Parts: sequence; C-alpha cells; structure tokens
Amino acid sequence: MEATIINIQKYSVHDGPGIRTTVFFKGCPLKCWWCHNPESIDPQEEMMLCQDKCTSCGRCVKRCAQEAIELKNGDPFVDLEKCISCGKCAEFCISEAKEHVGRRVHVDELMIQIKKDMTFYEESGGGVTFSGGEPMMHSDFLREVLIRCRDLRINATMDTCGYTSWENFEKIAHMVDLFLYDLKIYDDEKHIKYTGVSNKLILENLKKLSDLGKNIYVRMPIIRGINDDDEHIDKSIDFLSSLNILQVNILPYHKLGMDKYDKLTMEYKLSGGEKPEAKRMAEIEEKFKAAGIKVKIGG
Repeated sequence: MEATIINIQKYSVHDGPGIRTTVFFKGCPLKCWWCHNPESIDPQEEMMLCQDKCTSCGRCVKRCAQEAIELKNGDPFVDLEKCISCGKCAEFCISEAKEHVGRRVHVDELMIQIKKDMTFYEESGGGVTFSGGEPMMHSDFLREVLIRCRDLRINATMDTCGYTSWENFEKIAHMVDLFLYDLKIYDDEKHIKYTGVSNKLILENLKKLSDLGKNIYVRMPIIRGINDDDEHIDKSIDFLSSLNILQVNILPYHKLGMDKYDKLTMEYKLSGGEKPEAKRMAEIEEKFKAAGIKVKIGG
C-alpha cells in the first residue's frame, strides 16, 4: 500500500506533544487563499521552479524524455500537457532551480523512518504526527500506519482540515491520541469563497469527534479582513463552547509560503499584508478566555 508524501520532518516540536516525526501528505480538498504549503494541494507529484536560481544552462531540456521543456527567451518553459513530473530534470539541475515535489512511499518504508526515532518519543512523550496537505485523503494507507503505530505504542497525532466523510474518521479515530483540527471560517458562505468548500461537513465531523470524547486542539488561523471580525469570533466561540475541546490555538496569518506560488505557477490571492496586529490577537484571546475556553496564541 502506497501514498504520496512531501516530506518526513524529524525532531518537530510544534505538531503535538514532545519530540515528533511529522509526515506531510500530498493532496488537500481545500484551496485556502492563505495556504503556506501550496505544494501540498495537488495530490499528484509536481515540479517547482525557482526562476532566480535558473542559469538557463539547458540541461533540463536535454534530459527531459518527454520533450516537455524548451528555452524561450533564455527561460525554461514547461509544457504541462507533456510533463509527467518524473523529476529527472531536477536531478540534473546544477543550480538547484528545480525541485521535484512529492514521492510515493510504501507503508513499510514509512514505518522504518518512524521507528528510527523511538528513543526520542519515549524520552519526550512524543510520537508521530500526520499532516499535509490532508492526511485523510489517504485514509486506507493511514489506517494501516496507525495500526502499526498502535502496536508499537507510538503516540499518534492527526492534523486535519476535517473535510472528509465521517466513515473515514471512523476507520482511524480510535487509534489517534490527539486531533489538531482546523476551524478556518465559521460562516459557510465566506468559507466557500476563501477555501473552495462548504464548512458544514467540517463542523459536523468536529462535533462527532467531540461526542466520542476524543482529545482535540482546534486551530484557528486569524487573517485580517477575512476572519478577525467579532461576528466570526463570537460565533466560533459559541459553537466551540458546546463541544469537548481541550484547547484553541489562534494562529496569526503569515506570508512565509507566498514565494512558492510563483514556483508552482499558481496565483496568490492575498496581498501578504493580512497579519493581524498583536493588539487584535490579544483581544481575540481574551474573548476565548472570557468564555472559559483554554486558548493560546500560536502553537
């Protein structure tokens, strides 16, 4: 059984308790305007090109078996209809301007990487975190990995946007120790505009996980002019107050992934100036505290 991943990050300390190995899956059903990992949206392997590094040496043109690359005015142009994202051009790029994003991994291969850090998990109370992209797009693969992690008593955390069938959650919920669950925008119409999908399924799944008594941290990105208004915050608080939530992490918008969009020939729809002021983040934090909800800025 195989799945497509972007990266296996070792010694992570921000994706759950203790020292963790974070597995980033490729593919996400949402297309958030502020996504800082746009290379994780498309489930297929793809190429990133950093034009500033390119020396126009022509090696990629010569090495492409599909004849999908040609130089136009000194710059490599890729015919996406011919390109199969095999990554051969990146292997021969001496300036490292090309990067092949995504690779297929077998369950056995992934478990070898996860088990390498067992000592760190045991000493720190850590484990493995499944992130993305959206790991639930690989639910059968994920279930097999979680079964093996459970047999080895490895703590498992799931970072999810929640947009999947409840049946997929039922496959794995009993093997996940902590859910990091995204709540991006409470208003459904705005959620559709800024993420491309309705939030109804997301809210339903969150409630069902809460009803199961699962450990849940809710993560809320705060983007100035989009979801930092009192109406959104107050409605989110009302909804979360009715659930069994351990903590809410409010995450101020950042533009760290903005430069990746050009490399992927994708449009970045924000200006990059949507980071909320520290004063506004503190006001939002106080609203959650006043409602009796444990809250943290960042994390």
